[in-house]
Amino acid sequence: MTSRIAPVEERRNLGIGILLFAQLFFATLDTSAKYLSSVGIPLGEIVFIRYAVHVALALALFLPVQRNLFVTRNWRLEVLRGLCLLGVTAANFLAQRFLPLTVTGALMFTMPLMVTALSGPLLGEKIGWRRWAAVAAGFVGILVIVRPGTDAFHPASLICLAGALSAAFYSIITRKLAGIDSAATQQVYSGIISLACVTPFAFGGWVWPTTGGSWFAFLAIGIAGMIAHQLNTIAHRFAPPSALAPFGYTELLLLALASWMIFGEPPDAWFYLGAPMIIGSGIYIWLRERKLNRAVTIEPVED
Repeated sequence: MTSRIAPVEERRNLGIGILLFAQLFFATLDTSAKYLSSVGIPLGEIVFIRYAVHVALALALFLPVQRNLFVTRNWRLEVLRGLCLLGVTAANFLAQRFLPLTVTGALMFTMPLMVTALSGPLLGEKIGWRRWAAVAAGFVGILVIVRPGTDAFHPASLICLAGALSAAFYSIITRKLAGIDSAATQQVYSGIISLACVTPFAFGGWVWPTTGGSWFAFLAIGIAGMIAHQLNTIAHRFAPPSALAPFGYTELLLLALASWMIFGEPPDAWFYLGAPMIIGSGIYIWLRERKLNRAVTIEPVED
């Protein structure tokens, strides 16, 4: 049985809604990774189990219904996308060993600014000054949370920024592959490529979980990762990265809650000042997208 590849559609509000749902699973993924680190599971093992479960689940779900699952129309982009995803994962998981979830989350969310800057030359999109200003406002909110010059700028912060750049390229490549390869094919390739790269580093000093919580995180990290990235891939079929990226900010609130309740690291007062700036920028861009979509069939609107 083959599967028709769904074409790219301009339904931005639907894409944004799917992405917002994906943030719940992204937050579960990050929380599970930090929890495993806190109980002494090695980094290579955490990344390995994240992709091993991802691949096993993806094959079990998609292979019975899509015989051409491994057929790709652009294998170079699939390989590059998988490497970018591995870069995001490794950088984020490593930084979480040294920084609270709120700080790693905030630094990773420099990604929307990077996506906006790259969408022009790589996707040919026109980003007007209003959206530039909104994304910049969100970036200021991030700076308020991490406070340059304080302990938030641990050297691991630079690793987070490298991961954010990798995430920006991942987002843009996902958009380029929308309508070319199915979402299922993209998930299988990204998982297999990442798994193949990390496997040689996974089994030195393997440590099995010893508690119910660590076993839950051990399994949840792969399941949540696969679901989150599947939803993210589908969202990119309906909206470009520059429209979707600011709404990833909602994960920051979920990470703040997990940081407080699970790890005993509550957000400080600066987080409560910066978070509304971040959320406000996302809401403004959503409203701007709606206005542009309504006006596109009537007359050009300055963006």
